[in-house]
Amino acid sequence: MSAHRQDSQTKRAQSIDERLRQYPQLQKRIEELLDIVENSNGDAVKADEAEELLFEELRRMGQDALTAWAERKHSRLIKECASRSDLSRKQKKDSTGTPDSGESR
Repeated sequence: MSAHRQDSQTKRAQSIDERLRQYPQLQKRIEELLDIVENSNGDAVKADEAEELLFEELRRMGQDALTAWAERKHSRLIKECASRSDLSRKQKKDSTGTPDSGESR
């Protein structure tokens, strides 16, 4: 079974609540969306106002989602590189080079 297929099956077994706990910023954004839908703060009197609030919150959610994606991708690449023996790590040289042998002509 491929890793991607196994990962999808694992995600289906988890509840959305469990998955959202892994991404607190996205969880916060979804809660904000629900507050707008429920008009918890009383900010939206007209549909246009609710629409504007929703669009702004969705924009923020998109930014947070992309940030979470990038962080996860970066972590996976680091793990993959660390596990590959054919890649050598760049290390800082211990020496400062060879000493000068005098002025060049």
